[in-house]
Amino acid sequence: MQQIVGLIIIFGSVFGGYILMGGTFAAIWHPIEILVIAGAGAGALVLGNPGHILHELAHQLKKIIVRKKYDSEFQRQLLLLMYELLQLAAGGLKALDAHVEAPKDSAIFQRYPSVLEEPKLLAFIVDNFRLMAMGKINAHELEGVLEQELELIHEELTQPAKSLGKIGEAMPGFGILAAVLGIVITMGTVGGGASSGEIAEKVGAAMVGTFIGIFLCYGLIDPICNMLKQLVSEEAGALESVKVVLVTHVSGKPPLLAIDAGRRLVQLNTKPSFAQLESWINAMESGESGGGRAKAA
Repeated sequence: MQQIVGLIIIFGSVFGGYILMGGTFAAIWHPIEILVIAGAGAGALVLGNPGHILHELAHQLKKIIVRKKYDSEFQRQLLLLMYELLQLAAGGLKALDAHVEAPKDSAIFQRYPSVLEEPKLLAFIVDNFRLMAMGKINAHELEGVLEQELELIHEELTQPAKSLGKIGEAMPGFGILAAVLGIVITMGTVGGGASSGEIAEKVGAAMVGTFIGIFLCYGLIDPICNMLKQLVSEEAGALESVKVVLVTHVSGKPPLLAIDAGRRLVQLNTKPSFAQLESWINAMESGESGGGRAKAA
């Protein structure tokens, strides 16, 4: 809803102001120039990026369109999933094999559909539980491995926003390109005996290309890139939270303290309090809200 309001404000301010100044919509409606500019931008995006970056860009755009949020319910499911897995791991990491080998068939994972819908997060969780089950690894070694992995994941997740941002920066240039083509066509009409009024109309139409390029850059693509960066920040926050939980667990801390360590890395707008985390765990363990205090050991 907020994104729709933003679009209404942008279009209302720009085009509404133009109409109030005495302009007509027909004067700036030139679909062919839009085709030239948008087509050049799309072509440059395809030319300059490998397929997996384009696929990830499409995936992230879909997320911001449907506005899938990492809200408090998502954080609840993630923290409770990690708590259940750590409780199960207390009896030996081998007990997790059936769950991490086929998470979508696991009764534990199926209780947390929000996590199952995040393939990168799900892969990160199960891969690192497998790593821990393969042999003894201390907290320092695990932290180093996970930091390197998260750095690579973050780089890959931010690349679509960077690539789209480059195209956004090029939009004014593509607008000038369309304007130049319009001027070339206009100059061709001069030799054909076009009147000054006709020439002025064609020059005005050519200048619309510059306007479209600037508008697409600052009015649409730049805000979209900012939304993509925020989305990546939310995804990275979930991965960081899992990393801290795993490292704290390997260092020998009990499950509740490990989960609380992960809770502290949740973004402030969705971060649960420790009391709320306890209530979630107690409700899960007792099957009813307001159960007794969770054991810290």
